[in-house]
Amino acid sequence: MAEDLRDKLGAQHLPLRDQVLAALRTAIIDGDYLPGERLTEDRLAEDFGVSRNPVREALRVAEAEGFVVILPRRGAVVASPSSGTITDMFAVRGRLETLAARLAAERATAADVASLRALLDQGREATQRHDLARVAELNSTLHLRILQISGNPWLSSIAKSLYLHVQWVFRLGAAERAPHSWAEHIQLVDAIESGDGDRAERAALDHLDAASAAAYENAEGGYGAR
Repeated sequence: MAEDLRDKLGAQHLPLRDQVLAALRTAIIDGDYLPGERLTEDRLAEDFGVSRNPVREALRVAEAEGFVVILPRRGAVVASPSSGTITDMFAVRGRLETLAARLAAERATAADVASLRALLDQGREATQRHDLARVAELNSTLHLRILQISGNPWLSSIAKSLYLHVQWVFRLGAAERAPHSWAEHIQLVDAIESGDGDRAERAALDHLDAASAAAYENAEGGYGAR
């Protein structure tokens, strides 16, 4: 992982702090750095092949975004999404995704449904390979695609930062959750394809109920190694 990051950083046309921040987010979301794990500036500088200054700046932003906690005398550690964080996340998802599902059912074209089916196929294959980082990425991609299909640009705009955290929380429980989640996604896409807004909204709500229950269980269990 460190060699891959070092190869990528410095080759992008972005300020180095932003490159380090993006790499740090990705490593946390993908489970390379787990909740509670200590992140020293020296270690991250070595992992990313940069000096400590952009690492220090990136850690401050990551803390503001909720991915990192900086503790007195201990330094930075990966945050652990709390039950309160889960509650807040699913309160927003409950509004966004049910509305998006209803609108998508009313507006989806055959090409839109085909794009969702393709994501379902990729998700199933990634689950079978036990590629949990890819499964989590595809989970967010599917939900963001439904938001896009809804035709309401405000939904997609509001969701961009939220779904980084959705992907992270999903990844932390993906080993147990993934097979169930993709079965629910099939029901959701079937409902969207039917053109029945009520059915699609119910399918989205059922999925969110199951996803939130799993996320609470993981939060209460303290996020053991996956």
